[in-house]
Amino acid sequence: MALEPAAGPPRGRTLVRHIGLLLSGDLARPVLDADALLVEDGRIAAIGRGAELKDRGPLDAVIDCHGSAVAPGLVDSHVHPVIGDWTPRQNQIGWVESCLNGGVTTMISAGEVHLPGRPRDIVGLKALAITAQRAFANARPAGVKLLAGAPVLEKGMVESDFAELAAAGVTLLGEVGLGSVKAGYEAREMVAWARKHGIQSTIHTGGPSIPGSGLIDKDTVLEADADIIGHINGGHTALPEGHVCELCERSTRAIEIVHNGNERVAIAAVQAARDLGALHRVILGTDSPAGSGVQPLGILRLISLLSALGGIGAAQAIALATGNTARIRALDAGLIEPGRAADLLFLDRAQHSAGRDLLESIALGDIPGIGMVMIDGAVRCGRSRNTPPAERVPELLGGS
Repeated sequence: MALEPAAGPPRGRTLVRHIGLLLSGDLARPVLDADALLVEDGRIAAIGRGAELKDRGPLDAVIDCHGSAVAPGLVDSHVHPVIGDWTPRQNQIGWVESCLNGGVTTMISAGEVHLPGRPRDIVGLKALAITAQRAFANARPAGVKLLAGAPVLEKGMVESDFAELAAAGVTLLGEVGLGSVKAGYEAREMVAWARKHGIQSTIHTGGPSIPGSGLIDKDTVLEADADIIGHINGGHTALPEGHVCELCERSTRAIEIVHNGNERVAIAAVQAARDLGALHRVILGTDSPAGSGVQPLGILRLISLLSALGGIGAAQAIALATGNTARIRALDAGLIEPGRAADLLFLDRAQHSAGRDLLESIALGDIPGIGMVMIDGAVRCGRSRNTPPAERVPELLGGS
């Protein structure tokens, strides 16, 4: 397992130039009129034209994109980590690093529910959440930012438990419904306590996914009023399409679509959100590791699915997996704008795609090729071993 200490970002200045397409991650303005970025001390310092940015002082490095595209690093809004880069669900080592090769730079836990012998008593579940939060904050698998420590609600929890968790640094709740709390009225009270103390909640939606979970129907989702309607397209089994569309309409909360769910319902959900003028509420996840395995390209495949079959523009589909999640999850990355963390994805049309360029290839259902991934201004991987080869790849040069 490649565990990286959570040290500060690298010092220095990097010019990213000759960008053929700059994707902002902002749903309202998904493409920027610029061909260069300046990165300083791990953050985006300026956006503009290469001829202007290169004169802002000495450079420690230059990345020549050779006309390839740059986007924010992808955010997986729904994962189930356990310890480091190992998942007992598939007994696989290196799953996070493999997802890095799929363009994912940030992951958000929906509960560490796959831990063998996961404690269900209140003292134990709080201890597990705090341990997970600390462990993944202290050591990043392959450098990926993994926000963990998401306790699952169990009967008997009181408001002081949420205050204690928040004081210890826990900011997430695991999927409501994976523990003993399944009734809407019961969940609603605990979700409100969590929200009061700054802890964001996600609710399981649809049929059971693991032993101990159960059906969470639309009425329970509406009554619980969690901050995020987790895997609205099921994880794996979805609610009826009409119920999913009703959730999009009647709830004002975030709408999470996942790779490991019902694809038909995923398309129905994103189209319902679009028709309601609520695309800004849609975020993407994989819901992995799961019984179907680990999907390193899950977010990319979901982007292509929603664009090709859901009728969402490719640049906007990328924004669902970047800027939308950044805003809903209060992340420091996910958008190309000055002051944000320099978590960048360098990508291009896959070789021999029928699409004439990157965005058309995605709209036709192909996934792009990844040429490089950067986190906090540091290059974490070069040409991806998991995607098809990109037509153009960036080149890391020396400074000046």
